[in-house]
Parts: sequence; structure tokens; C-alpha cells
Amino acid sequence: MDTVSDYFGCMVFDDREMKANLSADIYQSLRKTIDEGAKLDPSVANAVAAAMKDWAVARGATHYTHWFQPLTGITAEKHDSFISPAPDGGVIMDFSGKELIKGEPDASSFPSGGLRATFEARGYTAWDPTSYAFIKGKTLCIPTAFCSYGGEALDKKTPLLRSMEALNRQAMRILKLFGNTDVKCVRTSVGPEQEYFLVPKELYEKRKDLIYTGRTLFGAKPPKGQEMDDHYFGVIKPRVAAYMADLNEELWKLGILAKTEHNEVAPAQHELAPIYTTTNVATDHNQLTMEIMQKVAAKHGLVCLLHEKPFAGVNGSGKHNNWSIATDTGVNLLSPGETPYENAQFLLFLCAVIKAVDDYQDLLRIAVATAGNDHRLGANEAPPAVVSIFLGDELMGILDAIENDTPYEGTKKTTMKLGVDVLPRFARDTTDRNRTSPFAFTGNKFEFRMLGSSNSIACANIMLNAAVAESLKIYADRLEGAEDFETALHDMIKKTIKDHKRILFNGNGYDAAWIKEATEVRGLCNYPTTPDCMPHLLDKKNVDMLTRHKVYSVSELESRCEIMLENYCKTVLIEASTMVDMARKEILPAVERYAADLAAGAAKKQAVVPEAGCCYEKGLIGRLSAMTDQIAIKTDELDGAILEAKGIEDSAEQSCFIRDEVLPKMSSLRAVADEAESVTAESYWPFPTYGDLLFGVR
Repeated sequence: MDTVSDYFGCMVFDDREMKANLSADIYQSLRKTIDEGAKLDPSVANAVAAAMKDWAVARGATHYTHWFQPLTGITAEKHDSFISPAPDGGVIMDFSGKELIKGEPDASSFPSGGLRATFEARGYTAWDPTSYAFIKGKTLCIPTAFCSYGGEALDKKTPLLRSMEALNRQAMRILKLFGNTDVKCVRTSVGPEQEYFLVPKELYEKRKDLIYTGRTLFGAKPPKGQEMDDHYFGVIKPRVAAYMADLNEELWKLGILAKTEHNEVAPAQHELAPIYTTTNVATDHNQLTMEIMQKVAAKHGLVCLLHEKPFAGVNGSGKHNNWSIATDTGVNLLSPGETPYENAQFLLFLCAVIKAVDDYQDLLRIAVATAGNDHRLGANEAPPAVVSIFLGDELMGILDAIENDTPYEGTKKTTMKLGVDVLPRFARDTTDRNRTSPFAFTGNKFEFRMLGSSNSIACANIMLNAAVAESLKIYADRLEGAEDFETALHDMIKKTIKDHKRILFNGNGYDAAWIKEATEVRGLCNYPTTPDCMPHLLDKKNVDMLTRHKVYSVSELESRCEIMLENYCKTVLIEASTMVDMARKEILPAVERYAADLAAGAAKKQAVVPEAGCCYEKGLIGRLSAMTDQIAIKTDELDGAILEAKGIEDSAEQSCFIRDEVLPKMSSLRAVADEAESVTAESYWPFPTYGDLLFGVR
């Protein structure tokens, strides 16, 4: 049997394959494009296309596709075969550099937020040579960017690449000031931890809410949930272990560095974490990971749920975005080293991140805003909607010393003694971990923990890269003109700490007192929902910064604000309509049938035993009757709110109405329906319960 190292990346046209299949000159030219951003020579494109086609056909591929990430939040692909007609009536397998570099999907059929009208159909996909092509099934997938006929970005990758270039440009200016002349480029790297649920497919197919919305809209709590903490890091069930083994194999074939797997906190919840890699590649890999998770689950008779909150009452699923900055020479710019107090370069980059997060905390909140994530943020399972940074005691001590011009005494390393001679002693980290922080420093990187499990990581990293690029630009502008670099550097670090320390918080992010302090004392933003935060995308400071670094144009920002609000509205209205459908067609008939059978049973009982009081039956019938009336009333009220919402044309106004009117009515209907479930005989309930779903995988 092949080992992992034998087949890892076997379906990827990676650097190994490029070396083996391209001439030395072509390979070097392509590497220069990938590594340094040099312009791609058309002759190189033709040679790469021919080699790529031969490699793919040898592995069974018959088609190719430009694989891109439109503003739907998922990936898109249109397949074309390699075949071309031959003079003798047969076919030849052909693929040109032109076909590699450019494709033309229909741009009017994807969300554009007004950038494209229906009759303006032309759009382009452009090859991203920095992300390796791969084979999926029998199709060669070529990672691409997607833009309109007018050049506006209609995808998530183009702004991401722009943001990476913006940060690279400004970071290189800073490194030059520190004498780092050997560095050719600076890249951000990401490792996204992915949480998910697995439920039996046969149970999933009996629930309209899971099918239509990805989450349960009804469901009474089972007798046991996550109270015992016995699922977290627990023994992985054989069926789940088999799924994870197949998932790893499929991911490894595609060169995705799946590293860690374990049970998460909630029953049926699990996590996969990769080794981190360059941000645009990590984004591609995470999109592929989510797709393959669901495909592999189907082979095991399971369904993989990626919704941020598929079950009320238990933890939802997030995606922790581990973000760092490194040079092409291998230096991690967020690594403190042994003496961070004396590491001025590290301190300046650290301050750039602190300033960026404080100045653009609203953009980071906007980057993770979805209808699904609104259910998760602020609960005791995810960070609050208020953005703050955790640095730990050592770095906080260093920053305090710099701000106050006092000596830093350092943090002594403590040796852990566990009281058993056979167990090894080891040095304790100088900083604890804070799982309640939205943005936590974890040794040599920052962990942005607010993303929802189904989110593309592109949006968060676009905003993070751009905001840090802005901080670095401000620093470089000042330092390049300074008479005394050392003095200017010290003053700038000190000023950043003083001006932005309000964003630093090492305490419990779940504490209500912190939210009060953050908003009322420190003046931090608190946007609990998508309608609250999304309009701030178009605030002048945000538009100015993002356009200054050419990450977005004004029209692109306006389109994204419109698209995100539209997505929010459509998502919630589909959920609300599904609730109405389930209540009228499944829940009400089931409860009525149970009440009628109870009444018939009580009548028979009294006919046989006239003196029987039937107190239990009569009491329960009365209770069920009252609840069915309430379910019917609340269903009608929700239906009316849906109709009213659909009549509102402005997306911002519609989203606020949905937040204030539709969602509360959904909650009200759910409360009474869940109460009815708790007293209705199990055999009458029309769809699988929470207990069935959460504990159904054995």
C-alpha cells in the first residue's frame, strides 16, 4: 500500500510536476512570475498549457475548467473537453496558452450588486499562476480570478490578491528601513481550522429545514446535550474515524495539508485543521476542503453540516483564521524571538496589527457577517461581536514598559512540575491562551476566531491584509523622512500603544461587564447583527483606505454591500418560509392527530370504565389544543411578516425589518412548536428529533 508521502499531491500540478514537465527556461520564467509577480510571457503560457494538459490526460482527465470563487460564497466551474476535431474525422487532445490564461463565463448570472445588468453578460476568468492547478474527478481545475467586461472584480480572489500585494508593498518599505535588502517579497499565511457536524443521511432527508437551510429551525432540547463535556477530544467513533481517514486521503491527494482531527464540544461536532500556507492558496484549499467534506460524507451515509448554528442549545461551528506574515527568506515577522522587548522590527509589526484592528474593527466584523454567524457570535461558544485583541501577560508587560518609559524586567519561565517523577518537566509558556478573544496572539501568529464555519476565509483576510497595509504605509511615510530613525521608531511604537491600547483586552470576552466596558468606556464598536454592521462598509474612512490601496473600487464596495444585505434577506426569508411550511404541513397535523387519538382513547376508556376521570388525557388534550391554536396563530403572523418583508425593495431597509420583525416571530413560533414536541408522543412527531440527529452516528 502506498504511503502518504507517495501519493501526497498526486492530483496537483505542483512545483515537482512543473520541474519534471517543463524545460528549465520555461520553469524559471514561470517561477519568476509566481515568486516575484513578473509578467507572464505568452510563449511560457503555451508551454505550460501543453505540459499541464499532457499531465492531466495521463491521469484520466478529459475536461478542464476555470475554477473560481464568485460572490455566492462557493466555487464555480464550467467544464470544457480537451478534444478538438482532426482532419481525418477523429479528435485530438488540445489545450492552448490562450485557453489556460483566459475564460469567458456568463458574468450576468452571478451576484454583481448592480455592477452588471442582465443583458451585459460578458465576463472573464484569468489564471492565477500562484495557486497550483489540480484534478478533481476527470477535470483539470485551473484556479482563476473572475472579473466583468469593465474590469470590476466579481469574485473573492481578486481583492484578496490585491490585498496581499498591498501588504507586500508596504511591508517591503518597512523592511528596507531595517536593512533587510535580501528580502524580495512578504507574504501572509493562513491556517483555517474548520469545524463541522456529521449527521446520518437518512435522518437529514426527513427534515425540510436541514435540506433547505442547512440548520434546524425547530427542535426541543434532548435530555443530554454537551453538558458533560464528554465529546470534546473524546474517542472518535469508528464510523466517524472511517470518514476522517477517507477525507484525509482525498485532501492529501490534492496537496491540502490536513493535519489535526478531533471531536469538538457539541455531540456530532468535529474539527479539521491544516498546516498554514500562503493566504490565496489557503483560501483555495479551504473551499476545496468544505466541498470534499460533503462529498466524502455522502459515501459514508452521512451529511456534513457546515452551517454556523445547525442546532440551538449546543455550540455552533466556527473557523479560526490563524494569520501571520513572513518574508520569502523564511523570517516570520510576528515571531517575538527570545527577547521581544529588544526586537524592534517585531514590535513595529505587532503595533501595525494593533493599530489596524483598532482603526478597522468594523471592517473585521463586516468580514464575518452572515445570517448564520449572527446566531453564533456573542454566545458562550464563540467570541462576542465586539472586536478586541488578546496579547497575553508578557507582551502586555512589554507594551506597558514602552508606553511608560520604564525598564522591562521580563517574564521568568516557570518549570512545570507535575508531582510524578516519571513525567517530564517542561517550561511553561509565558502566555496563556484566551479562547474568548476574537483576535488572539498565539505565539507567532494571530488567531481571528470570529469567522463562521461556512464562510470563505477570503473576506476576513482581505480586510486584515488591507488594514495592516494601511498601518505600515503610515509608519513607512513617517520613518522614511525621519532625521533620527531610532528615535522616530521608538516614538511611533510608543504613540501606537497609547493611542490604541483600548483594543487590548486579556480578560473574559464572555463577561457582560466587558461588553459594557468595551462599548461605554472604551468606545469600541458593537454590531450584533449583519444589518447593524454592513452599511458601515461604505463609511468614508473604510472606502478611502480600501480604494487607496486599490483593494476595491468604490463601485465594487457598493456592490458588495448590496450583495451581502441581499444574501442576508434571502437567507432569513427562506428560513422563515420553511418554518411556515413545516408548521402547517407537518407539525400542526401531527399534534392534532395525537390530540384526536388521545380524545378517542379517553372516550373508549370512559365507555368501559364510566367512573374513570381521564384527568391525564383531558389535561394533555387541553394543553395540546391551546398549543395548536398558538402555533396556527404564530404561523399566520410569520407568514404575514414574510409578505411584508418581500414588499420592501431597499435591501438595507428590508434587512432591518427582517431583524426586527421576522426573526422575533420565527423565535416565537419555534418556542411553542418545541414545547409541543416535548409533550407529543415520539411516534407522532413528523421528523427526527435533536436526540436522533446529535446521537445518531454510532
